[in-house]
Amino acid sequence: MCGIVGYVGAQSALDVVIAGLKRLEYRGYDSAGVAVLADGSLAAVKKAGKLVNLEKELVGHPLPAGSTGLGHTRWATHGGPTDVNAHPHLDNSGRVAVVHNGIIENFAALRAELAERGHRLESETDTEVVAHLLAERFEGAGGNLTEAMRQVCRQLDGAFTLVAVHADQPDVVVGARRNSPLVVGVGEGENFLASDVSAFIAHTRSAIELGQDQVVELRRDGVTVTNFDGSPASVRAYHVDWDASAAEKGGYDYFMLKEIAEQPKAVADTLLGRIDANGLLTLDEVRIPDSVLREVDKVVIVACGTAYHAGMIAKLAIEHWTRIPCETELASEFRYRDPILDQRTLVIAISQSGETMDTLMALRHAREQGAKVLAICNTNGSTIPRESDAVLYTHAGPEIAVASTKAFLTQLVACYLVALYLGQVRGTKWGDEIRSVIRELSDIAAAVETVLGTMEPVRALARSLADKNTVLFLGRHVGYPVALEGALKLKELAYMHAEGFAAGELKHGPIALIEKDLPVVVVVPSPRGRSVLHDKIVSNIQEIRARGARTIVIAEEGDEAVVPYADHLIRIPVTPTLLQPLVATVPLQVFACELATARGNEVDQPRNLAKSVTVE
Repeated sequence: MCGIVGYVGAQSALDVVIAGLKRLEYRGYDSAGVAVLADGSLAAVKKAGKLVNLEKELVGHPLPAGSTGLGHTRWATHGGPTDVNAHPHLDNSGRVAVVHNGIIENFAALRAELAERGHRLESETDTEVVAHLLAERFEGAGGNLTEAMRQVCRQLDGAFTLVAVHADQPDVVVGARRNSPLVVGVGEGENFLASDVSAFIAHTRSAIELGQDQVVELRRDGVTVTNFDGSPASVRAYHVDWDASAAEKGGYDYFMLKEIAEQPKAVADTLLGRIDANGLLTLDEVRIPDSVLREVDKVVIVACGTAYHAGMIAKLAIEHWTRIPCETELASEFRYRDPILDQRTLVIAISQSGETMDTLMALRHAREQGAKVLAICNTNGSTIPRESDAVLYTHAGPEIAVASTKAFLTQLVACYLVALYLGQVRGTKWGDEIRSVIRELSDIAAAVETVLGTMEPVRALARSLADKNTVLFLGRHVGYPVALEGALKLKELAYMHAEGFAAGELKHGPIALIEKDLPVVVVVPSPRGRSVLHDKIVSNIQEIRARGARTIVIAEEGDEAVVPYADHLIRIPVTPTLLQPLVATVPLQVFACELATARGNEVDQPRNLAKSVTVE
């Protein structure tokens, strides 16, 4: 979703803001703009399209040098991606500039009221009303932009992040946050505002997380945070433990390729420090007493997209290791179906960014019903962890590419850890059993490294399928969510029709889709342990191959039963059954990335998609 940068300090505001916006490009956008305060005036330039369009416009229409400014990359909601609708938005006097992430739900009524008072609004956006409201309130607030922002925020309904500057206060940047991400970067003689820390990590690693319904005032020499009602706000400062180089491509053609390659380290990092001195499994922050967890009689997992697929696998692990009934729900549907929740329900919310609006709303609904919430998240200090009763942070590091890879694998690791933790608290898993699984998880990093070293045939296969229109994916047990994830990656990156099916459902309809030379990827369960499922899916492979399908089979080393029926065989290391998704998913990530490249698509920023979906 939209990227926001604000700066006040001694450097060139334009240089800082443009560099920050480039680091936020991964969020997805369709227009961009900047504003700078200089010599008592405000100047702004904005342009539809990528940042390169804005930079070209700045060559022809340069902004004056100034040390206070803001910038924005917009993902269109109200109004199309045009120059006029791009941010920043100014009031009629040209003294106020505002950028905005989110949706202001009552903007139509506010717009009508402004028009009645003689304001001229030029865009189709909900954001522009804020610039006009701030201009009005600024005079009534005695020329204090921060107080004007507090007053305006109390008028607004919806989810929003706002950042504003005023020409009459040239050394002040003001931000506001409700249900949408905004973080402060604290420097020496300079301070920053951004949608996430990657925008300012080249300048400072000191950050402050903003809470719900808070307004922040930035000056060169300090940061002041208040609540919407003007009362002092409590905030938490934290240190960002990765540097600017972690957000660079590191020699890879795409961030996605870099992030796929980083998965062994990300898996290992997520496991670090999870066993304490007493040999017990620990999470990051648990504010739920063990006595409460022992009384849990139902677990509900809420998530969206790739995180939902991680949740489907978590369900299998939780039920197997704890014997607690578990449901996996799409967060966007969860609260609208009147779910049955109570104080004995544990809700697990999975979100890479910690700002996914559908998941956040599901979390809040669950807490309103008395349920406890445990968050699995990659972003320290984000909203979902802050509003949860317990947190397990993944340690994937920054994930820039829109299509999730290393975040997915680390979410899986975190889900296994949560399942084991519940088993530990409830006494359904002995300590030595838990430590044994942790050792198996620790071995996965090397297994993923092995898979990554054998991917050239997968890349060649993907290139050979670049002209295809459809690919189907089949799986059983933990392989079914892997099939769904493989299909999702092709949809996101290759813009082609791709569907994942539970293989047992093939005969109930989907087999009608099979035709000559149709590529079908099959994720085969291990022949060890669950041999019945293995035998059944081998039968499925025979069925589709007999009807002309081109079979692409992912099977573990030593599985010879699949060889006669595989047109293309992708080998993965032998792993415990529940952990197989950690290695089986990797070839599908590589496959999707290479196929998208062969089709000439933008890999890191697929069309119509954003990294962090912060509106419902």
